[in-house]
Amino acid sequence: MQARSQETRKRILRSAVRLFSERGYEATGVAQICRDSEASKGAFYHHFPSKQALFIDLLKDWLRGLDAELGRALKSSASVPDGLVAMAGRMKSVFSAADGSIQLFLEFWQQARRDTGVWKEFIAPYRRYQEYFAGIIKRGVDEGSLRPLDPRVAGQTFVALAVGMLVQGVLDPDGAAWDKVTRDAVRMVITGMSSGREATRPRRR
Repeated sequence: MQARSQETRKRILRSAVRLFSERGYEATGVAQICRDSEASKGAFYHHFPSKQALFIDLLKDWLRGLDAELGRALKSSASVPDGLVAMAGRMKSVFSAADGSIQLFLEFWQQARRDTGVWKEFIAPYRRYQEYFAGIIKRGVDEGSLRPLDPRVAGQTFVALAVGMLVQGVLDPDGAAWDKVTRDAVRMVITGMSSGREATRPRRR
């Protein structure tokens, strides 16, 4: 019974991703999701209190995948600059998230502007990523691979760069190899931040 319930939930989520991406959040109703996923309304509301709750679950799932990708890239790198470039190299899989429908990212963004509940769920990780990258930059300064700079501003810069690349990927998916463009852009930013010293050498105080 539990396995059947979880499979139903997965079907609902898959249908929601496709329908939200193709038609938009506002134009997609619970009834459409139920028909597409072959789930009853009772099953839908068993798993999700509302369409908004389902939408927020999709956002959280997408962010969990993003967190995992970034964490793996940083962990496998010898220095902060290498880690940041490796993170940029994961953009291809990020663009392929949500079953290849990066239009869903734009839906998250647009709905956050209209819906306070979605905005609260969207802005919290946005700010968290700013702090996350600020921490990475501070580590780079401490290890001597990056010159002394304001980690907060640098963190905001990397988040702005990532969001900008995602938006371009949504609006013009065939306009460029966005994962390569992102890596090149990150390398350019890191060049400006670099101390010119070997990352493995700790800074002397």
